[in-house]
Amino acid sequence: MNRSTLSLLAAATALAAVTGLAALVAPESGAAPGADKGTRAEAARLPVERSSLLCPAPSISDLAETTYTSFTPKGSGGTAKSGRAQLMPPGDKPGQKPVLSLTEPGKPVTAPAKGAEAPALVGTADGTLAPGWAAQQTTTVTAGSSRGLLGVSCSPPDTDFWFPGVSTATSRQDYVHLTNPDDSAAVADVTLFGPQGQLKSEAGEGITVPPHSSVPVLLSTLAPTRVADATVHVTTRSGRVAAAVQAVEDKVGSDWLTASADPSGSLVLPGIPADATSVRLVLFATGDNDADLKVQLAGPNSSITPAGAADLHVKSGMTTSVDLKDVTRGQAGALILSPSQGGRAAPVVAAVRVVRGAKDRQEVAFVPATAPVGARSTAADNRAQGSVLSLTAPGAAGEVRVTASAGSGGGEPVTKTYKVKGGTTQAVAAPVPTGLKGTYALTVETLPGGPVHASRMLTVPQGTVQMFTIQPLPDDKGTVVVPHAKNDLSVLDH
Repeated sequence: MNRSTLSLLAAATALAAVTGLAALVAPESGAAPGADKGTRAEAARLPVERSSLLCPAPSISDLAETTYTSFTPKGSGGTAKSGRAQLMPPGDKPGQKPVLSLTEPGKPVTAPAKGAEAPALVGTADGTLAPGWAAQQTTTVTAGSSRGLLGVSCSPPDTDFWFPGVSTATSRQDYVHLTNPDDSAAVADVTLFGPQGQLKSEAGEGITVPPHSSVPVLLSTLAPTRVADATVHVTTRSGRVAAAVQAVEDKVGSDWLTASADPSGSLVLPGIPADATSVRLVLFATGDNDADLKVQLAGPNSSITPAGAADLHVKSGMTTSVDLKDVTRGQAGALILSPSQGGRAAPVVAAVRVVRGAKDRQEVAFVPATAPVGARSTAADNRAQGSVLSLTAPGAAGEVRVTASAGSGGGEPVTKTYKVKGGTTQAVAAPVPTGLKGTYALTVETLPGGPVHASRMLTVPQGTVQMFTIQPLPDDKGTVVVPHAKNDLSVLDH
């Protein structure tokens, strides 16, 4: 036995004597949770103990009025008896107070902000408030180039994001906001792809995002040419960021575009409103191969093929866009993308730009491809009127349980269940708490059946304009798989 092995054995033996040496044991099919000590058992799914969420700076308009909302569903599980969830301005200043603090599950808390000086926020939740923690910022701008209702769910940090549906056209001002929650700087690359391929520019390479800060990047400054439809890819060389795109369009309005679901051969884009006057689908094939896709619109009774868009060929590395016009024709729906028969399956990302209204009463929002609800998802900010849930079952029939929480100022929760036939979309007015005061949260849970994809549309009338925003509802990842562990000294056997 060599000297390094002896040293390792001595150190490991000492560690085992003090703390007990644990080895991860892979789950074995057929093993039951909670098997006797010393036997193999399945991995357990347990509530997370800590969550991080980041909110971008709300607006550059002095007329902006923003509401921050924070919420954790009741019954998230776990052994923690208490917890805290806070949203803080970025930076590490002595005596800095949180903008918003949540101290109990089941009831949202809110805080207002005004003007262009409202900062990005960095949030953490621990203990009983961590599993399923959700936060949203909703901003109203009544005039100017940024006019609109801008809603975005605050998101966890990551290292890779795709945003199909951005633009560098002269009519658009699109900013990608990069927010760093950590104590060390993050370095990010922002790459643009147009209809002819990559829009090469060194300006998007190696963008430094200082610790506890947020950096907005105007996408048109990264492109040598102007293009109406593009895809942006954000990756980090070091560190983590949260990323979201704020799109401001002349005469149409503004809103946030969040990242598409992970690249896949099949995607669902839920929540296209019934009265959409313009629907534009933007796609990008992320791999080395082209993608051949079948496009279907899942409506309230069945799935149909939109005229002129039955099959799409998406070239690798090039942004493809399709104008579907008023495809919903008075019935809310969702787009379902899947490999066409006999076509090539390749990973793609996608989003749609949706316009409601006409002429000077138009308003815009975006629907990215969205992962299924999974175990649970939450839309934190809802009002007494104007919230519509869109539920799509792309394959087998599905069922969800929807809970309207207590209000921020009072009210009793209400729970309803909804069944969704396979290949259809059900758009429902969101349930409202009994005796609601203030705002409330909507939590969607999947019941046995097929997967359901969901989004929430919030409408706030402003004069003759139906200002609106749409937030996707993917799984909140409130639980994680923890492999079974047991004492096992065989890890020291060389």
